[in-house]
Amino acid sequence: MATVTVPRWGLYVDGKWRKTSRFVPVLHKYRQEVVGEVAEADEGLVDEAVRAAQRALEERPLSPYQRFEILRRASDLLSQRKEEFALTITREAGKPLKYARVEVDRAIQTLSLSGEEAKRIHGEQVPVDAAPGAEGRMAFTIRVPVGVVCAIAPFNFPLNLVAHKVAPALAAGNAVVLKPATYTPLTSLMLCQLLEEAGLPPGYLNVVVGGGRTVGEALLRHPGIALYTFTGSPEVGERIKAATGLRRVILELGNNSPNIVAEDADLDHAAEVLARFAYLYAGQFCISVQRIYVERPVFEPFLEKFVEAARGMKLGDPEDPDTDIGPLISEEDARRVEAWVEEAVQGGAQRVLGGPRQGVLYPATVLVGVRPEMKVVCQEVFGPVASVVACDSFEEALARANDTEYGLQAGVFTNDLRKAMLAARTLRMGGVIINDTSGFRVDLMPYGGVRRSGIGREGPRYAVEEMTDLRIVVLNPAGGR
Repeated sequence: MATVTVPRWGLYVDGKWRKTSRFVPVLHKYRQEVVGEVAEADEGLVDEAVRAAQRALEERPLSPYQRFEILRRASDLLSQRKEEFALTITREAGKPLKYARVEVDRAIQTLSLSGEEAKRIHGEQVPVDAAPGAEGRMAFTIRVPVGVVCAIAPFNFPLNLVAHKVAPALAAGNAVVLKPATYTPLTSLMLCQLLEEAGLPPGYLNVVVGGGRTVGEALLRHPGIALYTFTGSPEVGERIKAATGLRRVILELGNNSPNIVAEDADLDHAAEVLARFAYLYAGQFCISVQRIYVERPVFEPFLEKFVEAARGMKLGDPEDPDTDIGPLISEEDARRVEAWVEEAVQGGAQRVLGGPRQGVLYPATVLVGVRPEMKVVCQEVFGPVASVVACDSFEEALARANDTEYGLQAGVFTNDLRKAMLAARTLRMGGVIINDTSGFRVDLMPYGGVRRSGIGREGPRYAVEEMTDLRIVVLNPAGGR
C-alpha cells in the first residue's frame, strides 16, 4: 500500500515560512484522517513574531490608502479562490460545504469592508476655546494605531472570524500576531499566503500555532502586545483579562441564545428559520438558537412545525453539498453534548426528537419540559440541541430570556410593535433581532455582548475604533510668539 503524504506547513513570521522541530496534526473532522501538519511554535518564536510586528510598525508604516489597497486586493484574490478555501474549511472544521461557501463569501466582504474603513478613520474638532482661559486655541482629535494586536481565533469560523480580527487591525494601521485554533490552522495560513500576495509587507501579520498553555500563555506574558482580541469561552476570556492588566481587550465569549415566539408571530417562518439556526453546523456558533420561549396559545402548533423542520436537517458527511449537520469538532465534544442531553432527560425533560450519537455526529435534538438549572438551558451547549418552553405571557418569556449570565443576542418573533419595542428595551443583550433568530449577523454590524458574553464590538468600523487610540491635539497660536 502506498504511503499517503500530507502537506507540512511552516509558521509565518516576519514574512518568512518557518519550520520547527514539532508539528501539530490537523484532522479531517468527519473522516478523522490527517489532512495536514503545522509547525508548533515555542516561546522563542512567539517573541520573534511580536518583535517582527513591532519593527514593521516602526520601519514600514502604511498609509491609510496602502492599507485599503492591500485589503481590497486580498478580497479580490479570495473571491478567485473561493472553492479552495471552502473545501479546506469543510475538511479541517467539519463545516458543511454549503455553509463553508457562505463563510468564504462573508470573509470576502469582511476584507473589503475593512479596506474601506482604512480610508474613513477620522477625528473631530473639539471647541476648547469655549472654556475660560483657552481663548484662541484650536483642538482636534486623531485616531492612531494601538500597536501590536494579538488575535486569538476560534475553530468554528476559521476564515471569517480570523478576518474579523486581522483585517480591521491592519486597516487601523496595526501589526498582528495571530494564534489560530489548533483544530483549524490551515485556513489561517492560506489567508497569510493571500495577504502576502496582496502586498502586505513582512511583519504586519505573523502566525504562531500551539496550545493555550504554551503559545497562548507566552502571548499573554509578552509586554510588546498592546491589544488582545479573542473569541472563545468565558473561562479563557477571564484568564486573558486577568493576565493582561491595563492593556486593552476585545472579548467575544459564550452565549445560550434565547428566542421568543409571540402568539401573533408567523409560526411557519419562525419554525423554519429557528430550526435552521439551531442545527446548521451542528450548533457550533455562539449565536446558535438554543432556548425557545413560546407563548402558550401557540406552543403546540409551533412545536409541531419546529420538529418537522428540524427533522428535515440532513446529518452526515460535510463534503456532501446537501448536508446541514456535520461532525462536532471532536468526539469528546460530541460525548459532552450527549451527556448533557441524557442528564436533562434523566432530570425529567422529554426528548421529542433526537437519536443516538454516531461517533463525532450528533443528530438534531429537540427537548421540552426542561428546567432553568439544566445545563442544556443555563450553559452554552455548542451542539445541535434546542429546548422549547411554553410561557404564559410575553412578559414571562422576556424574563426567562433574561435569566442568564450571558447577553450576546436574542431573537424575537412578533408582528406587534409594542412587543417588539418592549423586547428591544428589556432584553439585556448586545443585539435584539426582531422577526429573525439570535443567529442573525451581517459583517458590517456591531457585534458583541454584555455580561459574560464579552467586552467590545466587532464589525470592521467598530473594531477599528476599538483598535485605535484617540489622541487630542491642541494648537496654541500664542505659543509661537
